Amino acid sequence: MIYLIFSVLASSLIFVIFKLFTKYNVDTLQAIIVNYVVAAVSGIIAYSEPVQITYITNQGWFYGAAILGIVFISVFNLMAITTQRNGLSVAAVATKMSLAIPIIFGVIVYQESTGILKITGILIALVAVYLTSAKTTEGVSLTKRNLIFPLLVFIGSGIIDTSLKFFETHYVAANDVSIFSATIFGFAAIIGVCTLIYKRINGTLKLQLKNVIAGIGLGVPNYFSIYFLIKALRYENMDSSTVFTINNVAVLLVSTIAGILFFKEKLMLKNWIGIGLAILSIILVTFSI
Repeated sequence: MIYLIFSVLASSLIFVIFKLFTKYNVDTLQAIIVNYVVAAVSGIIAYSEPVQITYITNQGWFYGAAILGIVFISVFNLMAITTQRNGLSVAAVATKMSLAIPIIFGVIVYQESTGILKITGILIALVAVYLTSAKTTEGVSLTKRNLIFPLLVFIGSGIIDTSLKFFETHYVAANDVSIFSATIFGFAAIIGVCTLIYKRINGTLKLQLKNVIAGIGLGVPNYFSIYFLIKALRYENMDSSTVFTINNVAVLLVSTIAGILFFKEKLMLKNWIGIGLAILSIILVTFSI
Protein backbone atom coordinates (compact mmCIF):
# COMPACT_ATOMS: atom_id res chain seq x y z
CA MET A 1 0.00 0.00 0.00
CA ILE A 2 2.91 2.37 0.70
CA TYR A 3 4.04 2.12 -2.94
CA LEU A 4 0.54 3.02 -4.10
CA ILE A 5 0.51 6.08 -1.83
CA PHE A 6 3.90 7.20 -3.20
CA SER A 7 2.65 6.72 -6.78
CA VAL A 8 -0.42 8.87 -6.04
CA LEU A 9 1.73 11.62 -4.49
CA ALA A 10 4.20 11.60 -7.40
CA SER A 11 1.40 11.69 -9.99
CA SER A 12 -0.35 14.50 -8.13
CA LEU A 13 2.90 16.47 -8.05
CA ILE A 14 3.00 16.18 -11.83
CA PHE A 15 -0.37 17.96 -11.91
CA VAL A 16 0.96 20.81 -9.77
CA ILE A 17 4.01 21.17 -12.02
CA PHE A 18 1.83 21.27 -15.14
CA LYS A 19 -0.21 24.05 -13.58
CA LEU A 20 3.02 25.98 -12.99
CA PHE A 21 3.87 25.53 -16.69
CA THR A 22 0.87 27.69 -17.54
CA LYS A 23 1.73 30.30 -14.93
CA TYR A 24 5.31 30.74 -16.18
CA ASN A 25 4.57 30.28 -19.91
CA VAL A 26 6.66 27.14 -20.23
CA ASP A 27 6.83 25.47 -23.64
CA THR A 28 5.13 22.19 -22.78
CA LEU A 29 6.63 20.18 -25.65
CA GLN A 30 10.20 21.13 -24.79
CA ALA A 31 9.65 20.50 -21.09
CA ILE A 32 8.03 17.11 -21.74
CA ILE A 33 10.95 15.96 -23.88
CA VAL A 34 13.50 17.07 -21.26
CA ASN A 35 11.31 15.34 -18.68
CA TYR A 36 11.62 12.02 -20.52
CA VAL A 37 15.40 12.35 -20.64
CA VAL A 38 15.54 13.09 -16.89
CA ALA A 39 13.11 10.25 -16.09
CA ALA A 40 15.28 7.81 -18.07
CA VAL A 41 18.43 8.99 -16.28
CA SER A 42 16.63 8.68 -12.92
CA GLY A 43 15.84 5.04 -13.68
CA ILE A 44 19.43 4.32 -14.65
CA ILE A 45 20.71 5.92 -11.44
CA ALA A 46 18.21 3.94 -9.36
CA TYR A 47 19.24 0.64 -11.00
CA SER A 48 21.36 -1.33 -8.55
CA GLU A 49 23.22 -3.33 -11.20
CA PRO A 50 25.74 -2.18 -13.84
CA VAL A 51 23.88 -0.95 -16.93
CA GLN A 52 24.63 -3.28 -19.83
CA ILE A 53 23.01 -2.59 -23.20
CA THR A 54 23.24 -6.22 -24.27
CA TYR A 55 21.46 -7.32 -21.08
CA ILE A 56 18.65 -4.81 -21.62
CA THR A 57 18.13 -5.64 -25.31
CA ASN A 58 17.98 -9.37 -24.51
CA GLN A 59 15.17 -8.99 -21.96
CA GLY A 60 11.68 -10.18 -22.88
CA TRP A 61 10.27 -6.75 -22.02
CA PHE A 62 12.67 -4.72 -24.19
CA TYR A 63 10.58 -4.38 -27.36
CA GLY A 64 7.44 -3.84 -25.31
CA ALA A 65 9.18 -1.02 -23.44
CA ALA A 66 10.20 0.51 -26.78
CA ILE A 67 6.59 0.46 -28.01
CA LEU A 68 5.36 1.85 -24.69
CA GLY A 69 7.83 4.73 -24.95
CA ILE A 70 6.38 5.64 -28.35
CA VAL A 71 2.84 5.33 -26.97
CA PHE A 72 3.75 7.57 -24.01
CA ILE A 73 4.76 10.54 -26.14
CA SER A 74 2.04 9.88 -28.73
CA VAL A 75 -0.71 9.95 -26.08
CA PHE A 76 0.70 13.23 -24.75
CA ASN A 77 0.44 14.82 -28.19
CA LEU A 78 -3.06 13.42 -28.65
CA MET A 79 -4.04 14.94 -25.30
CA ALA A 80 -2.81 18.31 -26.53
CA ILE A 81 -4.83 18.00 -29.75
CA THR A 82 -7.92 16.87 -27.80
CA THR A 83 -7.62 19.87 -25.48
CA GLN A 84 -7.39 22.23 -28.47
CA ARG A 85 -10.24 20.74 -30.48
CA ASN A 86 -12.60 19.36 -27.84
CA GLY A 87 -11.74 21.22 -24.65
CA LEU A 88 -9.84 20.49 -21.44
CA SER A 89 -12.72 18.65 -19.78
CA VAL A 90 -13.04 16.16 -22.63
CA ALA A 91 -9.28 15.44 -22.51
CA ALA A 92 -9.37 14.97 -18.72
CA VAL A 93 -12.38 12.65 -18.83
CA ALA A 94 -10.92 10.58 -21.69
CA THR A 95 -7.65 10.12 -19.79
CA LYS A 96 -9.16 9.19 -16.43
CA MET A 97 -12.02 7.04 -17.74
CA SER A 98 -9.41 4.85 -19.44
CA LEU A 99 -8.96 3.07 -16.09
CA ALA A 100 -11.88 0.92 -17.26
CA ILE A 101 -9.56 -0.83 -19.76
CA PRO A 102 -6.97 -2.26 -17.29
CA ILE A 103 -9.79 -3.10 -14.85
CA ILE A 104 -11.64 -5.17 -17.47
CA PHE A 105 -8.32 -6.72 -18.56
CA GLY A 106 -7.48 -7.74 -14.99
CA VAL A 107 -10.89 -9.28 -14.35
CA ILE A 108 -11.05 -11.22 -17.64
CA VAL A 109 -7.41 -12.24 -18.18
CA TYR A 110 -6.23 -12.67 -14.58
CA GLN A 111 -9.64 -13.62 -13.17
CA GLU A 112 -9.35 -11.08 -10.39
CA SER A 113 -11.94 -10.93 -7.63
CA THR A 114 -15.26 -9.22 -8.36
CA GLY A 115 -17.07 -8.95 -5.03
CA ILE A 116 -20.10 -6.69 -4.63
CA LEU A 117 -18.11 -4.05 -2.71
CA LYS A 118 -15.41 -3.94 -5.37
CA ILE A 119 -17.80 -3.78 -8.32
CA THR A 120 -19.84 -1.06 -6.62
CA GLY A 121 -16.67 0.88 -5.80
CA ILE A 122 -15.40 0.67 -9.38
CA LEU A 123 -18.72 1.82 -10.86
CA ILE A 124 -18.88 4.72 -8.41
CA ALA A 125 -15.25 5.53 -9.26
CA LEU A 126 -16.09 5.87 -12.97
CA VAL A 127 -18.94 8.26 -12.17
CA ALA A 128 -16.67 10.18 -9.77
CA VAL A 129 -13.98 10.51 -12.43
CA TYR A 130 -16.45 11.99 -14.89
CA LEU A 131 -18.03 14.44 -12.46
CA THR A 132 -14.72 15.60 -10.97
CA SER A 133 -12.89 15.94 -14.30
CA ALA A 134 -15.59 18.03 -15.98
CA LYS A 135 -14.45 21.24 -14.29
CA THR A 136 -15.48 23.80 -16.84
CA THR A 137 -18.55 24.80 -18.81
CA GLU A 138 -16.44 25.42 -21.91
CA GLY A 139 -18.02 24.78 -25.27
CA VAL A 140 -16.76 21.62 -26.92
CA SER A 141 -17.04 20.31 -30.43
CA LEU A 142 -17.68 16.59 -30.35
CA THR A 143 -18.23 16.15 -34.08
CA LYS A 144 -17.54 12.80 -35.71
CA ARG A 145 -14.31 14.25 -37.09
CA ASN A 146 -13.04 15.40 -33.70
CA LEU A 147 -14.33 12.44 -31.70
CA ILE A 148 -11.39 10.34 -32.88
CA PHE A 149 -8.92 12.28 -30.71
CA PRO A 150 -10.50 11.72 -27.26
CA LEU A 151 -11.18 8.13 -28.34
CA LEU A 152 -7.47 7.64 -29.10
CA VAL A 153 -6.51 9.25 -25.77
CA PHE A 154 -8.90 6.87 -23.99
CA ILE A 155 -7.49 3.81 -25.77
CA GLY A 156 -3.85 4.94 -25.52
CA SER A 157 -4.03 5.68 -21.79
CA GLY A 158 -5.73 2.35 -21.18
CA ILE A 159 -3.08 0.52 -23.21
CA ILE A 160 -0.31 2.08 -21.12
CA ASP A 161 -1.76 0.91 -17.80
CA THR A 162 -2.74 -2.50 -19.15
CA SER A 163 0.72 -3.04 -20.68
CA LEU A 164 2.48 -2.09 -17.45
CA LYS A 165 0.51 -4.80 -15.65
CA PHE A 166 1.18 -7.35 -18.40
CA PHE A 167 4.94 -6.83 -18.54
CA GLU A 168 5.23 -6.59 -14.74
CA THR A 169 3.48 -9.94 -14.42
CA HIS A 170 5.20 -11.91 -17.17
CA TYR A 171 8.59 -10.37 -17.94
CA VAL A 172 9.99 -7.81 -15.48
CA ALA A 173 12.07 -9.21 -12.62
CA ALA A 174 11.89 -7.47 -9.23
CA ASN A 175 15.39 -6.00 -9.65
CA ASP A 176 14.63 -4.72 -13.16
CA VAL A 177 11.70 -2.40 -12.39
CA SER A 178 13.88 0.72 -12.45
CA ILE A 179 15.70 -0.14 -15.69
CA PHE A 180 12.42 -1.23 -17.32
CA SER A 181 10.93 2.17 -16.44
CA ALA A 182 14.10 3.92 -17.64
CA THR A 183 13.88 2.11 -20.98
CA ILE A 184 10.29 3.23 -21.54
CA PHE A 185 11.19 6.85 -20.84
CA GLY A 186 14.38 6.47 -22.87
CA PHE A 187 12.50 5.57 -26.04
CA ALA A 188 10.03 8.40 -25.44
CA ALA A 189 13.03 10.71 -25.06
CA ILE A 190 14.55 9.49 -28.34
CA ILE A 191 11.34 10.27 -30.24
CA GLY A 192 11.15 13.65 -28.51
CA VAL A 193 14.76 14.61 -29.24
CA CYS A 194 14.27 13.65 -32.90
CA THR A 195 11.28 15.99 -32.94
CA LEU A 196 13.41 18.83 -31.53
CA ILE A 197 16.14 18.17 -34.08
CA TYR A 198 13.55 18.31 -36.88
CA LYS A 199 12.18 21.59 -35.53
CA ARG A 200 15.75 22.93 -35.27
CA ILE A 201 16.47 22.07 -38.89
CA ASN A 202 13.25 23.81 -39.94
CA GLY A 203 14.24 26.84 -37.88
CA THR A 204 11.13 26.64 -35.67
CA LEU A 205 12.93 25.66 -32.45
CA LYS A 206 13.70 28.26 -29.80
CA LEU A 207 15.09 26.38 -26.81
CA GLN A 208 14.80 28.29 -23.54
CA LEU A 209 16.47 27.60 -20.19
CA LYS A 210 13.19 27.81 -18.27
CA ASN A 211 11.78 24.96 -20.39
CA VAL A 212 14.80 22.80 -19.56
CA ILE A 213 14.49 23.57 -15.84
CA ALA A 214 10.76 22.81 -15.96
CA GLY A 215 11.46 19.49 -17.69
CA ILE A 216 14.00 18.54 -15.02
CA GLY A 217 11.47 19.34 -12.30
CA LEU A 218 8.86 17.19 -14.03
CA GLY A 219 11.12 14.26 -14.88
CA VAL A 220 11.86 13.00 -11.36
CA PRO A 221 8.24 12.70 -10.11
CA ASN A 222 7.22 11.33 -13.50
CA TYR A 223 9.75 8.52 -13.17
CA PHE A 224 8.67 7.69 -9.62
CA SER A 225 4.98 7.75 -10.52
CA ILE A 226 5.58 4.83 -12.89
CA TYR A 227 8.18 3.10 -10.69
CA PHE A 228 5.94 3.08 -7.61
CA LEU A 229 2.89 2.07 -9.67
CA ILE A 230 4.72 -0.99 -10.97
CA LYS A 231 5.87 -1.77 -7.42
CA ALA A 232 2.26 -1.52 -6.23
CA LEU A 233 1.14 -3.88 -9.00
CA ARG A 234 3.62 -6.46 -7.67
CA TYR A 235 1.87 -6.56 -4.28
CA GLU A 236 0.32 -10.03 -4.13
CA ASN A 237 -2.61 -9.16 -1.87
CA MET A 238 -3.98 -6.43 -4.15
CA ASP A 239 -5.45 -7.04 -7.62
CA SER A 240 -4.49 -4.76 -10.49
CA SER A 241 -8.11 -3.64 -10.86
CA THR A 242 -7.98 -2.47 -7.24
CA VAL A 243 -4.62 -0.74 -7.72
CA PHE A 244 -5.70 1.13 -10.87
CA THR A 245 -9.03 2.18 -9.38
CA ILE A 246 -7.51 3.55 -6.17
CA ASN A 247 -4.55 5.11 -8.01
CA ASN A 248 -6.57 6.95 -10.67
CA VAL A 249 -9.30 8.15 -8.34
CA ALA A 250 -6.85 9.17 -5.59
CA VAL A 251 -4.70 11.12 -8.07
CA LEU A 252 -7.78 12.92 -9.34
CA LEU A 253 -8.89 13.63 -5.77
CA VAL A 254 -5.51 14.90 -4.53
CA SER A 255 -4.84 16.96 -7.66
CA THR A 256 -8.28 18.56 -7.44
CA ILE A 257 -7.72 19.48 -3.79
CA ALA A 258 -4.27 20.86 -4.73
CA GLY A 259 -5.92 22.97 -7.42
CA ILE A 260 -8.29 24.45 -4.85
CA LEU A 261 -5.61 25.12 -2.22
CA PHE A 262 -2.73 26.36 -4.39
CA PHE A 263 -4.35 27.70 -7.56
CA LYS A 264 -7.70 28.92 -6.20
CA GLU A 265 -9.64 26.80 -8.70
CA LYS A 266 -13.41 27.11 -8.52
CA LEU A 267 -15.52 23.96 -8.56
CA MET A 268 -19.12 23.47 -9.60
CA LEU A 269 -21.65 21.43 -7.64
CA LYS A 270 -21.09 18.34 -9.82
CA ASN A 271 -17.36 18.53 -9.05
CA TRP A 272 -18.03 18.45 -5.31
CA ILE A 273 -20.39 15.51 -5.81
CA GLY A 274 -17.62 13.81 -7.77
CA ILE A 275 -15.16 14.37 -4.93
CA GLY A 276 -17.59 12.84 -2.46
CA LEU A 277 -18.13 9.83 -4.72
CA ALA A 278 -14.37 9.50 -5.23
CA ILE A 279 -13.82 9.21 -1.49
CA LEU A 280 -16.67 6.68 -1.21
CA SER A 281 -15.27 4.59 -4.08
CA ILE A 282 -11.80 4.44 -2.52
CA ILE A 283 -13.33 3.31 0.80
CA LEU A 284 -15.41 0.58 -0.88
CA VAL A 285 -12.57 -0.74 -3.05
CA THR A 286 -10.13 -0.66 -0.11
CA PHE A 287 -12.50 -2.62 2.12
CA SER A 288 -12.94 -5.21 -0.66
CA ILE A 289 -9.24 -6.18 -0.41
